[in-house]
Amino acid sequence: MSSFNNLAAGLGLGMVALMGAGCGDNQEPEAADAFWTRIQASNYPSWSRAPGYETRLPSSAPHGDSVEIYVNPVIQAAITDAKPLTEWPLGAWVVKNGYDGDDALFLVASIEKRDDGWFWAEYDEAGSATYSGKPDLCIDCHSAGSDFMRAFVLPQ
Repeated sequence: MSSFNNLAAGLGLGMVALMGAGCGDNQEPEAADAFWTRIQASNYPSWSRAPGYETRLPSSAPHGDSVEIYVNPVIQAAITDAKPLTEWPLGAWVVKNGYDGDDALFLVASIEKRDDGWFWAEYDEAGSATYSGKPDLCIDCHSAGSDFMRAFVLPQ
């Protein structure tokens, strides 16, 4: 695919994400609320930062103008161990804070690796879920990543 086609495809996904942002796809609200409680109780900002995201970085993705990405100890252990993986281990969590142009937190996107695959949840700044479960929008975008992880790759 040409660079122009890649750019056009990326812009198209971005537009779909922006258009879908208002309506959401909260498939599992109770599970999302329970996950939010667990995320908050874990004090996720004390976790390790994702590889390449040691500080807040600008972003062109739908999750904000800038982002901070945190990985739980399960993912950090897999990264530190550096043994080749084909998928992230069960119990892996990633939490991404999305900030707007004024550096105000406006969303928290999170995923958890479960027996049946990834559980996705995205919350507004107050912790109300707008997406949860297995939303097509999340899966379609993240399917291009390494085991659905777009920000960093599996240890090889």
